Amino acid sequence: MLINCASYKNGRKIADIEIEQISDHIANKDSFVWVALLDPTVDEIAKMKEEFDLHHLAVEDALLGHQRPKIEEYGTSLFAVIQILKYDNDISVGELNIFAASDYVLSVRTRSDVTLSGVRKRCEQEPALLSQGSGFVLYALIDAVVDRYFPIVERLGLDLENIEETIFDGRYTQSNIERLFELKRKVMVVKHAVFPLIEAVGKLSSGRVPPLCANRTEYFRDILDHLTRISSVIESIRDGIGTGIQVSLSAIAIEQNNIQKRLASWMAIFGVASVFAGIWGMNFEQMPELQWDLGYPLAVGIIVSTCSFLYWHFKRSGWL
Repeated sequence: MLINCASYKNGRKIADIEIEQISDHIANKDSFVWVALLDPTVDEIAKMKEEFDLHHLAVEDALLGHQRPKIEEYGTSLFAVIQILKYDNDISVGELNIFAASDYVLSVRTRSDVTLSGVRKRCEQEPALLSQGSGFVLYALIDAVVDRYFPIVERLGLDLENIEETIFDGRYTQSNIERLFELKRKVMVVKHAVFPLIEAVGKLSSGRVPPLCANRTEYFRDILDHLTRISSVIESIRDGIGTGIQVSLSAIAIEQNNIQKRLASWMAIFGVASVFAGIWGMNFEQMPELQWDLGYPLAVGIIVSTCSFLYWHFKRSGWL
């Protein structure tokens, strides 16, 4: 579906144009065309390929979707794949494919309801920056997507803190482990979106920079700085999750050990009582205490005293 198709010159929009007019405006070397598509059909992509003369490998990646974040150079044009993340109850992953050259920018958004219309509005409100051409639009689109990663990693950090508050509460040990592994899965989704992009954006800010970005390296360094900060937060959260899982498992082991101590203590107490009761319950005729008037109270007293001593000893040792 076509969202926007407009031609720009000297940092200002000339006009909204029809798809069939794209090639005519591209012929004007002083302007560039900016097209935005949402979940396009194969025919729409084919039309864009014809109008912009897109590289067939880049078009194939855009059609297949589910690509690893990357930025590739095809002659004088660039093709970028950026993952769009949205965090509701879970993290949903969309995709933004960007085709860019000196005379055009084509953005193709798929599997995401996150709108990027604010990028166009921002660029049109800053004609001095937009006059730098399609390279600045490429930066603005990538920057808008990357900036959406910050609140997501912040929320993941808050989720970890909430789990850590109950990590020593035995009532929630099992559920905490489940929540930690679920949080780990979400963190990995963000990691897969961020880490490959660090290397890709790094190619646009240093070394042999593509001509389209040659005069805008400081902008892409800013994106690289954002990605580096996000990656450090991700690593911190991952370390916290790993520590949380180890602590939870240790808490389970300690609780099991305490239960075993309590069971062993009560078994010892009742075992001693059973031994005495078993001896005096054999009813041999030559057991003199069977003939005493105080035999029964004495036996019960010995049993109670011994069991009481064992109970006091185990209680003092922390086993009960």
